[in-house]
Amino acid sequence: MDYLWAPWRMAYFEDPFPVEGCLFCWAPKQEDSPTNLVVYRGRHAYAMLNRYPYTSAHLMVVPYQHVDHLTGVTDEVLLDMMHLTQQALQVLQELYHPHGFNVGFNIGKAAGAGIIEHIHLHVVPRWPGDTNFMTTLAQARVLPEALEVTFTKVREAWHQRFPPPAS
Repeated sequence: MDYLWAPWRMAYFEDPFPVEGCLFCWAPKQEDSPTNLVVYRGRHAYAMLNRYPYTSAHLMVVPYQHVDHLTGVTDEVLLDMMHLTQQALQVLQELYHPHGFNVGFNIGKAAGAGIIEHIHLHVVPRWPGDTNFMTTLAQARVLPEALEVTFTKVREAWHQRFPPPAS
């Protein structure tokens, strides 16, 4: 029998959310690091890595505004979110060379939202075979890169390609 060791995942099972309250309101108040996973900050939204990714470099674009539905944000916020999504696609394409992307919102529990009180847009790089027997049979994902490494690579590449807006 083969064993797949991933002892670093135990911290996620024991303490899945490192904060009280809304994770998406907490994250941008912290300094960017592998703790909060914020890789880039726009004027009205920011991008962060997903702590429980479907694939390597799974990002989320999140408005600073605490809102549970897309209809609750202004055009200005939506535009910033879309610009950050375009940038994310470019950065991830350059770094990871995926063959495709899934981009979208899960709004509400019935739609699969893990955090229902604060909307966020998923940017998921995809490769042929990334949903394989491990996901299907074992309900486990195998990620070839540590989250901290992904954080550093994505943050550095994004800031090089797109200097952050002035505060």
